[in-house]
Amino acid sequence: MEAVRLVAVIRSALAHSRGTPDIIAEAWQAQALAQAVGSRLAASGPKELRGEASGLSEIGGRSNGALDHPAARAGVARAVQLSEVADPRAALTGLGALLGEVGIALVGVASDTDEQGLYWQCMEAIDAADESLDRVHGMLRLLDERDRERREDLERGRERDGPHGVLHGPVGPVADTG
Repeated sequence: MEAVRLVAVIRSALAHSRGTPDIIAEAWQAQALAQAVGSRLAASGPKELRGEASGLSEIGGRSNGALDHPAARAGVARAVQLSEVADPRAALTGLGALLGEVGIALVGVASDTDEQGLYWQCMEAIDAADESLDRVHGMLRLLDERDRERREDLERGRERDGPHGVLHGPVGPVADTG
């Protein structure tokens, strides 16, 4: 499944979560997806993103153990369905929104619980979501820089070519008049 679609599936599931177990499951799913998207972009994404993407993958991998949930213990992550990241900017924008929503949902769980273990799991998962979000924002900045540089290069090229584009010789073959 394409990354943008998978992000949408997890965002919808998080939005429809009813209670702590569901929220924790979707938070775990989001971190597994962050790891998978990071791995995919590190391996075959735009070269500008590969370092940050590798970091995102590492954070996602470390944080998956922060939440104790049956899906986590069974290793049943929707992220295994990730087939491609066709549009890195759209995927990262959606993933960033998802990670922000996960953080907010986990703050609610942590605030409502009296159980120390769950509270600290949420705190670790919030930190991981925040760190992942920082990496996502960093990658989006890198994409913005790349796009700006490309626009500037295009503009410089146009200025060298003249106000009406590249000057060429006559169009087509010259007729033989002889």
